[in-house]
Amino acid sequence: MLKFIKNHMESIDGIATYPIISLTIFFVFFAILFWWVMTTSKERIKELSELPLDDNQPKP
Repeated sequence: MLKFIKNHMESIDGIATYPIISLTIFFVFFAILFWWVMTTSKERIKELSELPLDDNQPKP
């Protein structure tokens, strides 16, 4: 079974670009997330962390 998959994958032209694209998307996502965490103010983080405890929100 594995030999069949390996032979099938080798027959696809340009298959090597998919892992590169996936790695790039992964790296960019976490780089942006890291940047957002580092640049967000402490007040905003505190506000977001208290949202589940806020009783002023309307209940569904």
